[in-house]
Amino acid sequence: MQRARRFLPLAIGIYLLLFFGPVAGFDLFRIVGEIYNKPSLLLQQLINGLANGSIVAIVALGYTLVYGIIELVNFAHGDVFMLGAFMALTVIGATGVTETSTATEKFTAALLAGAAAIIFCGVINVIIERLAYRRLRNAPRLAPLISAIGVSFIVQNIGLFWGGLRSFFPIMGVNSAAPKAFPDLIGRVDVFRDWLGLDLPITLSTKELMVIVVAAVLMIGLRLLVQYTKIGKAMRATAENRDAAKIMGINIDQVISFTFLLGGALAGAAGLMFGLYNNTVVFTMGFTGGLRAFTSAVLGGIGNITGAMFGGILIGLLAAFSDQYFSSRWTNAWVFAILVLVLVFRPTGLMGENVGQKA
Repeated sequence: MQRARRFLPLAIGIYLLLFFGPVAGFDLFRIVGEIYNKPSLLLQQLINGLANGSIVAIVALGYTLVYGIIELVNFAHGDVFMLGAFMALTVIGATGVTETSTATEKFTAALLAGAAAIIFCGVINVIIERLAYRRLRNAPRLAPLISAIGVSFIVQNIGLFWGGLRSFFPIMGVNSAAPKAFPDLIGRVDVFRDWLGLDLPITLSTKELMVIVVAAVLMIGLRLLVQYTKIGKAMRATAENRDAAKIMGINIDQVISFTFLLGGALAGAAGLMFGLYNNTVVFTMGFTGGLRAFTSAVLGGIGNITGAMFGGILIGLLAAFSDQYFSSRWTNAWVFAILVLVLVFRPTGLMGENVGQKA
């Protein structure tokens, strides 16, 4: 009887997959045929998914950092990511750099935009923590959760207002709600063919290479910071037991503020990467991007840095394969279906551990 109960959710899941799968594009025979006839297309989607997943993973790190320290889901984090993209676009517009500018001018503009987005989002995140979350640390867990949702709406509307300031920032366009064109400062040079002289059936553009390399550097840097620096040890101590860390002389307010600063900085960097890679930003991107990033953090094991990285890459690959082989209209449904299945059989996520719930 106990074994039957254990496998009942699996049986229901398989039944629903077979019943609704064809409707949602999961035609197994067609998919296998496409992969067999065009294996290069599978490899190409692997590269695309890795690039998109890298951006998702950087945003997911912000969710998992904050949850790991104070066990709060900062739903405003996705919208801070959106503000980072808007700040990067504003700075690039102020420099006057376009696709026809020199490589030096493009690199300088991207560097300035990245620095501005990182600093701006870091400061915004610290302000959010100070005004919206700090006084609610010991409140019932529903209170900070509602506060986080409210802050998310506020930040999203700031983005909407910012997108309408065409008189100050002409690069924002004429409609505040419309997507904004992000200058293509990198281009799509094929690394295999144009740099290495290899005639391959797949392409690796400079955009994808940039996203993957920068994301890898940020992930490794964050891991080293948390593992080996003094502030990183303080963060781990605070995450383990705030009261004990305070008794040992750790200023937990500073540690938590630094965690929000770090998470916001990562969101700012991800905003610039998103704009350079997709060449378009919109004020609603914080909701959609933040939702996938939060899903990645939960999938990997929220509070676990390595899990957030792995979850982000996995979500990126799943979305790429769904867009290609299933149906782009059903991509989010497939992403959340995988999440539900993982949480049914492993509630702590793929790499998570059992932790308390304070918020």
